[in-house]
Amino acid sequence: MTAEFTGWHVLAEFGGVDATLCNDLERLESALRESLIAAGVTICDVVHKQFDPQGVTVLALLSESHASIHTYPESGDIFVDVFTCGSIGAGATKAVDELRDKLSPKQVRMQVVQRGHGAEKIREPVGDGLTRTWDLREVIVDTHTPYQHMVIARTEQGISLFSDDDRQSTEFSQLTYHEAMMVPAFVLAEKLDRVLIIGSGEGVASQMSVAAGAIRVDHVDIDQLEVELCAEHLPYGYTSNELADAVKGEGPITVHYADGWDFLANAQESGTRYDVIVIDLPDERVEDAQHNRLYESEFLSRCRELLAPGGVLSAQAGCATMWRNETLKRSWQRFHEQFGTVVLYTSDEHEWSFLFGRNEKVGDPVPGMTDRLVTLPYRPETIDARALVRGSIEPYALRARQ
Repeated sequence: MTAEFTGWHVLAEFGGVDATLCNDLERLESALRESLIAAGVTICDVVHKQFDPQGVTVLALLSESHASIHTYPESGDIFVDVFTCGSIGAGATKAVDELRDKLSPKQVRMQVVQRGHGAEKIREPVGDGLTRTWDLREVIVDTHTPYQHMVIARTEQGISLFSDDDRQSTEFSQLTYHEAMMVPAFVLAEKLDRVLIIGSGEGVASQMSVAAGAIRVDHVDIDQLEVELCAEHLPYGYTSNELADAVKGEGPITVHYADGWDFLANAQESGTRYDVIVIDLPDERVEDAQHNRLYESEFLSRCRELLAPGGVLSAQAGCATMWRNETLKRSWQRFHEQFGTVVLYTSDEHEWSFLFGRNEKVGDPVPGMTDRLVTLPYRPETIDARALVRGSIEPYALRARQ
């Protein structure tokens, strides 16, 4: 496949076509030929088949690829398939439009698929029956680690990271995402000496913690290959050299390639306590998934027990949109079962929501958080005091559950 190759594949279904026309080989072949010529494609040959007792197939071999129609007179349906590539790529759509005008169907369903180099896509599920399509301008990494299908690609949002078809971060939005996850925790916690990050393989959360004043950051991620590929290819987070130093523990950040559950057990046994703990993993699934256990009550309880006095747990908690808020509702309930104080933050310019839990009960934590914001060593670019106030207002769907 060359860099120049691209093509358009149109799949159409014509319904409610006259049954006599569906069985008229001569008219159907003529209509297909005329439609292809009008679209500017080059016909090399046409073959056909009249079926007994009824039904017709016409197949055209094109310089640009192929076109075909297949009919079902008994139901008045015609199935159309046109694929054209090269400079005439969009001719596939025009050919189908021309054919529609000639056959006069009562119903038309049509799907257009771009094919070829530069046409790679990721279809990200965003809710039942809903997907977000990402056009990949260049695929940099496409691999299966021991834990996930990982893709790093250039998109219109810059270099972007995907895990099992879910967007994890993009060059253009990662700062908004990471600040929404980290800054409220920084200003809700009483102090910020020691931080634990579980997941967040890019390394941004760890670096942001150091910039905010953390003396020691333990970064735990089970997927070593993913962390290494992120450092090698993403323009944000760790560089490969910074990651190598962190793996050695040379500096304030130490990277541990370990299961988060096991790491918490060892920290509990050693008596280690953290001022901020962050859970930043691939999205919790509504259906069963292996990593869901790291969002559930027992894991949250383990994290809560490792918090120092005044410490804060931060967790990615899903999405506030009504078509994808089921995991947010679950997290909201769990956090209120576990913590004396719970704060929500949803970014001004990002769809994701984050929850922050503190063992101690604080009457109204937000004013204190806004006061601390101005003294924070890390200067956020996407959050100010008004954003904190606005972002901490729970959606009605959550308030109604209280």
